[in-house]
Amino acid sequence: MKNGYASCKLCARECGVNREKGEIGACKSSDKIKIARAALHFWEEPIISGDFGSGTIFFSGCSLSCVYCQNAEISHGGQGKEVSTERLSEIMLELQKKGAHNINLVTPTHFAPSIKDAVISAKGAGLKIPVVYNTSSFDTEETLRSLDGLVDIYLADCKYFRSESAKKYSRAENYPDTAFAAIREMHRQKPEVQLSGAMMTSGVIIRILLLPCHVAEAKLILSKLYKTYGDSVYFSLMNQYTPPPNAPYPINRRVTREEYRELLDYAEKLGIKNAFVQEGGTAVESFIPDFNNEGV
Repeated sequence: MKNGYASCKLCARECGVNREKGEIGACKSSDKIKIARAALHFWEEPIISGDFGSGTIFFSGCSLSCVYCQNAEISHGGQGKEVSTERLSEIMLELQKKGAHNINLVTPTHFAPSIKDAVISAKGAGLKIPVVYNTSSFDTEETLRSLDGLVDIYLADCKYFRSESAKKYSRAENYPDTAFAAIREMHRQKPEVQLSGAMMTSGVIIRILLLPCHVAEAKLILSKLYKTYGDSVYFSLMNQYTPPPNAPYPINRRVTREEYRELLDYAEKLGIKNAFVQEGGTAVESFIPDFNNEGV
């Protein structure tokens, strides 16, 4: 992992470029850490955000190419500021001092080696709050294994069941196999959810963002995951999809109440006990913060 940038295979694209020499990978990044925002954030699941906010660090770049990305200006557009590993460690401690319930690393995969070093340094300097790895799940198992013992909570997307959908919307035909394998490794590290009061301190939360006309696929994801992990993980069933202006058909609209209700009814039918759901009116821009280098 120390030389993980030299022939980069941190994500499942495994493009193998030498990011140490300034080559740009599929993630649109060199080995220089770039952050667009580091601040308290209140729009995660309740056991992550709590009353005082999650200490979110939004990394620029992304190994996926989702056509509907709500953070496109940083994932595709490159908005952000370069920082050193030492500065990243300082930011974590500053967020803890501000009262954050946890350190929430958003889209971290392509900077995993630097994040590992920063977390080790921050813990040595007094970081006590949980570390959340907030990922698309397009991580290789090797990348995740390198973080074993440093990450407390995995906040993982599971976007697609069908490779056709993954190819069409994220240009990542191998996403389903990759994500299911990645979640398996996350669960191996954190096999059960642990809480302190109302806050999560350890475990796995799996997010399923419902896309328009994709209820059947969301059901397949949910069924596979629940049959595998049962109530040892939390699920987050999300209806907040907000289509960008150029979204292709049929995802060029918001999810209907009927579509979301069908998914919730299916979760109830499966017998899922640990799940977060979203009320109406969540598909709004309030979920998208200003990427103005705050806290960087």
